Amino acid sequence: MGKQLTEMLKGTLEGIVLALLSGRPAYGYEITVWLRDQGFTDVAEGTIYALLVRIEQRGFVDVEKVPSEKGPPRKVYSLNAQGREYLEEFWRTWSFLAARLEQLREGGK
Repeated sequence: MGKQLTEMLKGTLEGIVLALLSGRPAYGYEITVWLRDQGFTDVAEGTIYALLVRIEQRGFVDVEKVPSEKGPPRKVYSLNAQGREYLEEFWRTWSFLAARLEQLREGGK
């Protein structure tokens, strides 16, 4: 799966992270650990931090600085209303693509 999975993740990782944040607020390292626990072992921590900066700039999340036991405060991200709208659109698009791919797999019926 290696390279193909990496390429597919590029287009879906934002939606995956937003879906995670729709369940609960989280900080960058926490998101990375969750992704790795779910089998996304090749996702680099730096990739997640860059993605979090992008979704913050796009206005999809609210950010709160929370004191950390070790080091500087953590930035905790939570999905806001604009992010929820975008996530709903992501799921609609995902459902459309998944249905079309399944049709192709079944022989184009």
